[in-house]
Amino acid sequence: MITKQELKEKEEKDISFFKRLFYWMVANFKFLLIPGYSVEDLQQREIEYKKRKSKRKFIRRLKSFLTIMGIIIILMIVTFAVFAPWISPYSYNDLLRGFFTNDYEPPNLEHILGTTFNGRDVFGRAIYGARTSLTIALPALLLAVSGGIVIGLIAGYYGGWVDSVLMRIMDIFLAFPGLILILVFISIWGRQIQFFMLAYGILGLAGYSRLIRGSVLQAKELDYVKAAKVSGASNLRIIFKHILPNCIQPILISFTFDIGGVILSLAGLSFLGLGNPDQLIEWGNDVAATESALHYAPWAFFVPGIMIVITVFGCMLLGDGLRDALDPRLRNL
Repeated sequence: MITKQELKEKEEKDISFFKRLFYWMVANFKFLLIPGYSVEDLQQREIEYKKRKSKRKFIRRLKSFLTIMGIIIILMIVTFAVFAPWISPYSYNDLLRGFFTNDYEPPNLEHILGTTFNGRDVFGRAIYGARTSLTIALPALLLAVSGGIVIGLIAGYYGGWVDSVLMRIMDIFLAFPGLILILVFISIWGRQIQFFMLAYGILGLAGYSRLIRGSVLQAKELDYVKAAKVSGASNLRIIFKHILPNCIQPILISFTFDIGGVILSLAGLSFLGLGNPDQLIEWGNDVAATESALHYAPWAFFVPGIMIVITVFGCMLLGDGLRDALDPRLRNL
């Protein structure tokens, strides 16, 4: 039989238990019920997280010496391309078709980097060469990226026979050496600048479609994509709002690297005699045309070659910086 004393102790224990439970609920849930209230421990953790996260802000991630050097080089080349008529001492037509008497003149006050064949200014041709290289590389890569993203998204998201058909077509392009395909396209279409753009754009489709497809295959299995499907979102909304923004990082990095690759490939084609020296001022054409004069006019050979090296080097540095800045594995560094 329970005595009054035991009953009283039991009631006190029950009251003590509910009192502790009430205090615990107040301490842990009042930040949900009271506007502006925050738990001290959680607030401290939030401050520490923000401090750690602030070190990984995108701009700060790019503030490495080599990345800044790459950005400066790219800005310099873009400035040459955009403001070429103001920077170059001679017009485009004079540098392309002009005939002067001072062939392969060494650097002097009138021609700061000397002259090349037919007395054309080396400095002016180097400036306009930047415009030609970027005019071919950027539109070609934009075409490749646009087409590759569409093909990769469709193949990766829908899968099945759609994926098999599209990827086998892309495999056909990857099976042939890129230089051979470019030679075939240029031989069929001609050596005009628009055909160079189109050839490089078609050649880049396979790589970008493969790259985006691999990212889509991973992203479509994530919880937020499954939640979007369950909520009734359309396929287009899921693809372009939920999947594509999370798959675009490798595309940006590859795009930066490929700018230098296309410029180097274009210079190689021109050096092999497949350029169009009568219609284009291009660094590879100048290197090929002055190869025979290397022993007595090295400036005409080395200046366009150095421009190629600097441009490709700047693209590589910028690509490395973007890769380090956008790599999620480095988020907490």
